Order: sequence, then structure tokens, then C-alpha cells
Amino acid sequence: MMRAAPSELFQAASLLLRYPTTRLLAADAEVAEAAQAFPGRSREPLGRFLRHRRETAQLDLEREYVQTFDTRRRCTLNVGYYLYGDTRRRGVALLRLKRMYAAAGLVHDSDELPDHLPLMLEFAAFAASDYGARVLAEHRIGIELLHLSLEADGRAHAGVLEAVCAALPRLGVRQRDAVVRLAAEGPPDERVGLEPFAPPEVMPLEVRS
Repeated sequence: MMRAAPSELFQAASLLLRYPTTRLLAADAEVAEAAQAFPGRSREPLGRFLRHRRETAQLDLEREYVQTFDTRRRCTLNVGYYLYGDTRRRGVALLRLKRMYAAAGLVHDSDELPDHLPLMLEFAAFAASDYGARVLAEHRIGIELLHLSLEADGRAHAGVLEAVCAALPRLGVRQRDAVVRLAAEGPPDERVGLEPFAPPEVMPLEVRS
């Protein structure tokens, strides 16, 4: 199911999508070194983001992170939201994720929800390949929507999502249709009046074939 991609890529993306603490920023040099072994389609966007981190003060990186992920739901890292909104179906999906983590031997003791993308990527990096592939494949549409939202807003973290998407299977026809529809309408429980995830003019060009 998963195209050949080192588990280190998902581990690196997991770190780079977390709040930029002093400890995590200190690990950027190690992440940059590991990224040299990644396929070009993932290595290049990660390199751009890492350069941005090197050239930006920590206080500005912290402010950027909050403005990107904590102020608007259209760029939420809880990628299950893109598919299910706040409906009961999302609750079922979250419970299923927790069970998948437990079946793979992961103790979910984080304050984050199970569909938090950095957590999912960490799981994909360390779990048996079939578990990691299933979790990311089931949330492929949400990951793509987050990527499109970050690109549409000109956010630096779009490079990290570009790297992740490049390592995942390409979208199928039904998935592409779902991405276009959800980008225009929003999640199921907030279709009326919800700000689209990305401007309509962006969609035909940005969705991969």
C-alpha cells in the first residue's frame, strides 16, 4: 500500500509539525542530515522548511505555529476533522484509531486526539508497516486537504505536508473528487457558511492526478 519511503521521513515530519520548542529546534540539524537520504520529492520541500527554521527567530516560529494551527480550523492538525467534522462518525473514527494504536502496541498517553497528524506520523514511523500504512491511507484525504489549506495560505509548514504527501500513494479518482468537494464545502456538519479549505481556483491545479 505504501510506496517505498524511509520511516525516518515520517519521524522527521512528526517532529517538524510539533510546536517549536528549544529542544525540538536543537534537533533540526540531525533532521536535516537524515533528510539528505530522502527521495527528492520529499527532500526538497523539507529542505525549504528547515532553511526557514534556521533563518527565523524562535519567538517568531512560535507565533507562526500558533497562527497557523491554533487559530483556525481550516488548518487543523487533527486531520479526521476534514472528513467527519464534529459528528458522531468522527468519534467512531477516533475510537478505531485508538484501537489500532493499541493493537500495534502503542500506548496513547498524549493529550492530543488520536487523529493528530504528528502522532499519526510518529506511529507510522515506528509501528509495523501494515499498521502505519493503514492509518495514513485512511486519512489520506484529510492530509491532502491540510496540505492544500497551508499552500493556499502561504504557510511555511506546507513544505512538510508536501513531503509527506509525496511519500504516500497518489490519490485515486474518488479521493480526488472527495478532496475537491470537501475543499469547497467544508466538513459534513458545517457545510453552510464555512470558509472553504482552499480557494476554488486553487483546486484544479493543486490536486494530484
